[in-house]
Amino acid sequence: MTDSNLTEDQIPDGERDADDTQGIDHVSLEDLERTGRTRVFEGEPRTVRLALPAGETVPAHTHPGRDIVLHLVEGAVDVTVGGTARSLSGGDVIRFDGRHEVSLTATDDSEALLVLAPQF
Repeated sequence: MTDSNLTEDQIPDGERDADDTQGIDHVSLEDLERTGRTRVFEGEPRTVRLALPAGETVPAHTHPGRDIVLHLVEGAVDVTVGGTARSLSGGDVIRFDGRHEVSLTATDDSEALLVLAPQF
């Protein structure tokens, strides 16, 4: 099993090209770790690249106090949010309140970009 069960603080950082003078951070997903979870940027909103091989499952969990956007870049996953199941394919995007329990299973090798934004 990869490190898909890491807590948010345990996720390794990717390589970054930060331009502090303009407030712009730039990262190529191709340059990030290709397994498990990798934090894309420092700070908020928390942005994570998730790579899952076919058959891997992320157990049910919550992210209280956060709104979640999941962009499935490639692959296919079955995701359940708050008891509602959906099948996603590359290019699909979903958004949900992190207080709802979420779980997912990769039905194909998959890559997703997640944004976990604090709720105000």
